Amino acid sequence: MSMFAKLKQFKDMRTKAKSLQNLLADEKVEATAAWGKIKMTMNGNQEAESVTIDQELLTDKSKLENAIKEVTNDAIKKTQRVMADKIRKEGGLNMPGL
Repeated sequence: MSMFAKLKQFKDMRTKAKSLQNLLADEKVEATAAWGKIKMTMNGNQEAESVTIDQELLTDKSKLENAIKEVTNDAIKKTQRVMADKIRKEGGLNMPGL
């Protein structure tokens, strides 16, 4: 394969990745923790969009810290599933050599 063909293949892959990133930005997942007392909405690019914390959790620092970790990890796992599904549906990011 010539160098120009490889460059074109790389450019096409980059364009596809950017398109996929834009699609994922429109996806939303919601995660909860501490029996629904903390909620997080995250987009498909793993960016937190909102966090809601019940007043009751504000009195116990340790519970709040654990709940934040739990809700963040849950949201990340959910967005990873969404990302994998989108990549599969879009035909993947065929990356030769990786």
